[in-house]
Amino acid sequence: MHNTDKEYDDVVKTCKTLFKKKMRDYGSAWRILRLPSLTDQIYIKAKRIREIQDLKKTKIDEGQEAEFIGIINYAIMALIQMELGIASEPDLNTNQTMELYNKHIAKTKELMQNKNHDYGEAWRDMRVSSLTDLILQKLLRVKQIEDNKGKTLVSEGIDANYQDMINYAIFALILLNEKQN
Repeated sequence: MHNTDKEYDDVVKTCKTLFKKKMRDYGSAWRILRLPSLTDQIYIKAKRIREIQDLKKTKIDEGQEAEFIGIINYAIMALIQMELGIASEPDLNTNQTMELYNKHIAKTKELMQNKNHDYGEAWRDMRVSSLTDLILQKLLRVKQIEDNKGKTLVSEGIDANYQDMINYAIFALILLNEKQN
C-alpha cells in the first residue's frame, strides 16, 4: 500500500536539504531573476530530462533525479518571486527563505492532495516520460502567459502551472524511487 503523503514529504525533504545548502553557498542571489528567467531554467532542466529519457546515456554524470529536484526548487523560487516581486540584490537570509519555501510547498502539497482525491492517484499508472512531457507542456503554457503579460482569458495562472510542475516532478521522483527499490 502506498503512503503518498510520506513519499511526497520524503522527496520534499531531499529538495529542501539541497536548497538550504545552496542558500549557504550562494545566498539569495536568485532573487534578482525575473520570472521568464526562472521559467527558462526549468525548461532547460525538463529538456535535459527528456534527452536523458530518449538517449538513455549522458556525458554529464547527473541523472534525471537531479534535474527533477532542480525543477522543484526553481519552481519554488518562482512562486516566491511571484509573492515578493523581483529584488535588485539578494535580500533574504536562509531562515526567511526556508519559511517561504515551506509556505509554498505546503500550498502545493494541499493542491496535490485535493487533485489526488479527485483523480484517484492516476499518476501512479503514468510513465515518468509522460510526467516529463506534462512539465514541458506546462512550461510552454507559462511562456505563452508570460508573453501575454500574465493575462489569461479562461486559464489558470502562472502560479498554478508552477505548482503542477512541482507536483509532477515529485510524482516522477516517487515513481523513479519505486522502480529502484
